[in-house]
Amino acid sequence: MNTVTVSPKYQVVIPQAIRQALQLVPGEKMRVMRCEDRIELIPVRLIREMRGFLRGIDTSVEREGDRL
Repeated sequence: MNTVTVSPKYQVVIPQAIRQALQLVPGEKMRVMRCEDRIELIPVRLIREMRGFLRGIDTSVEREGDRL
């Protein structure tokens, strides 16, 4: 787990290992969400970049009769 410090301007630096793992680049936009007592940063991705990200997902879940 990494620790970051909030600057006097309320800025934080995302650790390099996380930036590389998520392939973040300078200037990339992030959504900021408050979830109870934590903050989540979610990279904003273009729809065309999301194409195929669910490929291979297991769709064999039981469905209700009216959902077939």
